[in-house]
Amino acid sequence: MMKIPRFFVPSLRLVQIDWRQAWRQGRWLLWVSVLLWIAMSTPALAVNDANLAQGVQIFNTHCAGCHPRGGNIIRRGKTLKMRALKRQQLETVAAIADLVENGKNNMSGFQEHLSTQQIADVSTYVLEQAQHNWR
Repeated sequence: MMKIPRFFVPSLRLVQIDWRQAWRQGRWLLWVSVLLWIAMSTPALAVNDANLAQGVQIFNTHCAGCHPRGGNIIRRGKTLKMRALKRQQLETVAAIADLVENGKNNMSGFQEHLSTQQIADVSTYVLEQAQHNWR
């Protein structure tokens, strides 16, 4: 058997740990981590429930007639699905808001009928629904 020199063996000291305090600190760190994760995972453009409800109402009133469930009954290729929005370079809220405000081709603009906030709400709703495949 080989003898290990004394300086290679780490000194063993008795360490007392207050497990209750460690548990409290660990629990605190867990909550902080969860809150940070939630804060980091929310989109940059925060939408509250009132704005989302307003967007749903505006869409159902002004848009759903031609765009039921994100489709398009007038021109099949001009849907509100994510693939079509990307193809038409309308994958941001600002781009969709510009289209809603000014219109294009067969779609009339709504700047005279909707406020800037209402246009932003419906644009945010459309983009959110497109990201979730209109489910």
